[in-house]
This record gives sequence, C-alpha cells and structure tokens, in this order.
Amino acid sequence: MAVARKPRYVDVSNPSLSVECPRCGLLTARFIDHCRNCGYKLWPSSVVASAAFKAWRDADPRRVEASRFDLETPPEPIVAEVDYAARAHELGIHLFPNSNFPFIICVGALFLALAAIPFSSTARIVLAVIGGLIFLYGVVGWVLVEDVRMYPSETPPAHGEGQH
Repeated sequence: MAVARKPRYVDVSNPSLSVECPRCGLLTARFIDHCRNCGYKLWPSSVVASAAFKAWRDADPRRVEASRFDLETPPEPIVAEVDYAARAHELGIHLFPNSNFPFIICVGALFLALAAIPFSSTARIVLAVIGGLIFLYGVVGWVLVEDVRMYPSETPPAHGEGQH
C-alpha cells in the first residue's frame, strides 16, 4: 500500500508556527515531528510534516522567510537608511568631508621615503621630485580646495555688486 506524502489537512489560515503539545501542554514548533519537551509524535513522519509546512508557507507570501523549526514567524526586515552627516549635524558633531587627498598625500610620502634609500643620485632626485609634487598636490588640494568648499568665505558680497 502506498504511503501518502501530502498532509490530509493543514490549517493554512492559522498564522502561528507554534502549537501546544497534546501531552505536556508546552509550546513547540508546529511542523516538527516530535515535541521538543516530551517527545510526543506530532506528525506521522518528517516527510508529511515538511509537506504540511510547505503548504502552510505557500499560502501566504509573508511566510517565505519562516523555518519549520521556528516558534514565531520572523519579523519584517527593517530597512533603516540613516543620513549620518545630517544626524551628526543635529547632534553638533563635526564630520570632515569625504576626501581622497589624504591618500594622495600618503602616496607622495611613499615616494619621498623611497628617495631616502641610497640609490644612485639620479634615481633619488627623480623620486624626491615626484614624491614632492604628489605630496604638495595632496596638501594643496586638501587644505585649499576642500577647506574652502567646506568653509566658504563669510564676508557677504558688497551692496550692489553681484554675479553677472
């Protein structure tokens, strides 16, 4: 005789993943074979319990993330997007703007450090010039360009003068 692999009846309208054990009365997962406390057989087999869980899960798209071993359905994921710059401004915390210039300064310092290694004098001079130019570019960009962008001049334009 063939054994049925589908559950005969599953209450898919019940959103609960837990059930009281008929023997001990404690809450246990609804779609596992045995009660976790006393070992009472809740389903005829794990195949039937798994098929019942799949039928229950497919009845509602919000149950997709649920596991048959859970006692409660997982909560909806919270998508929290935080604007940290605005939050820091509200709290009075000063954040430096994002900048690539510190990296450029470090690259320039690397070339300057390589110039300190005793190579031939031409190689050392070339490394020192390249490192100095990169280093100065980074410092000027960070101090003059980004600092001016972050702290614009506070002197208002003269009366009657405007941008044309």
